Amino acid sequence: MRLHHVQVSGPAGCEDAMRAFYVGVLGMTEVTKPEALQARGGAWFRAGSAELHVGIEDPFAPALKAHPGIAVADVDRLAAAVEAAGVPVRWDDAIPGLRRFHTSDPVGNRLEFQQAQP
Repeated sequence: MRLHHVQVSGPAGCEDAMRAFYVGVLGMTEVTKPEALQARGGAWFRAGSAELHVGIEDPFAPALKAHPGIAVADVDRLAAAVEAAGVPVRWDDAIPGLRRFHTSDPVGNRLEFQQAQP
């Protein structure tokens, strides 16, 4: 068993902002949605073997507590890229041996990025 994808939500019309963030800032790759699902809106992104799907929800409310936790090779470099894009980074040192930060995507969904420390 392995995790294939997580889904976050967004309001109608958020796709371009999500692409700019997930691809332009975070460096993920956009995945073409199957034709049968394209009319629903949203967008899919991949990092390594896992995917993050953005689904359109109406009414929309961002996930403020629930979040994907994404392991990265260089959490400090990614935090710098996120901050350079004008998005706040909130560091959390509550777990020994894990360097991590939380941030939000363009519609307010919480995201966690982490890197194991020796």
